[in-house]
Amino acid sequence: MKIFLTSLLFYIPIAIANEQPLPENAKIETIIGLKGTFFKDENTFKVSSPRNDVPVSVDGIKLPPFMGLTSWVAFNSKESAQSMIMGDLVLFEDEVNPVMSAAFDAGIDVTALHNHFFYDNPKVYFMHIAGEGSAEKLAKAVRACFDKVKEIRSAKKTPATSFGGKKLPAKNSITPNVIEPILGAGEAKDGMYKIVIGRTVSMECGCKVGKNMGVNTWAAFMGSDDNALVDGDFAVLENELQGVLKSLRSSGINIVAIHQHMTNEKPRMLFLHYWGKDTAQNLAMAVKKALDTQKLKAEEVHVKKKEIQVKKQKAQA
Repeated sequence: MKIFLTSLLFYIPIAIANEQPLPENAKIETIIGLKGTFFKDENTFKVSSPRNDVPVSVDGIKLPPFMGLTSWVAFNSKESAQSMIMGDLVLFEDEVNPVMSAAFDAGIDVTALHNHFFYDNPKVYFMHIAGEGSAEKLAKAVRACFDKVKEIRSAKKTPATSFGGKKLPAKNSITPNVIEPILGAGEAKDGMYKIVIGRTVSMECGCKVGKNMGVNTWAAFMGSDDNALVDGDFAVLENELQGVLKSLRSSGINIVAIHQHMTNEKPRMLFLHYWGKDTAQNLAMAVKKALDTQKLKAEEVHVKKKEIQVKKQKAQA
C-alpha cells in the first residue's frame, strides 16, 4: 500500500530541466500533484507518473517503469492563452473503461487504445488522450484520470481478470426479431446473430474497397435474449470517433481497442472494438445509438460544406 500511495498520489519528484517552468506550469503541478519538466525549445511542459504500483513482467522478465511503463501528459500553450495536451496513460484492463469515461466527463478526447507488449502479466494497455482548453481545465482533466486509477487500485490491488457479471447460458438462443427492428436484417447462426454495415474508401491504387474487404461496422450477439453478449467493431471517420466512443461508454459498453486497419486510404478510417453484456434488446439499442451519432456528424459536415459553398458564391458575386 505504501508503494501504491507513493506512485498514484503523484508526489514522485521528477527531474526538472535547466529551464524553469512558467507560472502556468506551476499551477499544473499543483492541480495534478506531480512535478514536471519544461522544455523551452518546444514550449512544452511534461508530467510523468511511473506505474510502479503493480509489478509487471513481459516475456517472463520483470519490467521497470523506465522500460515503457510510465504514464505521461504534455502541455503546449498557444498565444491565445489556450493550451493543448497529448498523453499516453499506462492502464490495466480493469482501469481502461472507467478512466476513458473520466476523460470524457472532464472534456478531453481519447485517440487510441492498444497494447505495446506480448506476454505481459498482467496485461497492460496504453490509452492516448488529447484535448484543448485552458491549462487549468486540462490539468483537472488529467488529475481526474489519475484519480480514477487510484480509486480502482485502492479497491483492489491486483488487476481484475474479467469484466464480471452473469455467466452466459450454455446454449445460444438469440431471437432475431428482438434485434432486427433496431438494427435491421442480419445473419443468424446456431442461436447467434450478426449485423454487418459496410462503408467505402479509396486506396492509393485507385481501388474502391468496402464491406467485404473489411471496411465495415459489425455487431455479433450470443447468449439469450435476457442475458446476452455483444462484441464488434465500428468503422469511423476521424471526426466521428469521439461521438461513437462517448455513446458506447454512456450505454455501459466497454471499449477494448482503437486503431487503424489500413494505410493511405481516403477518407481516413479508424476502427474501435467493443464488448458488452446486457439484454439483447439493450445491447442492440446501444449499438444503434452509437450509429446515430455518425449520422448526426455526417449531417453537420454536410451543413458546414453548404455554408462554405454559399459564402464562396456570395464572395464571387
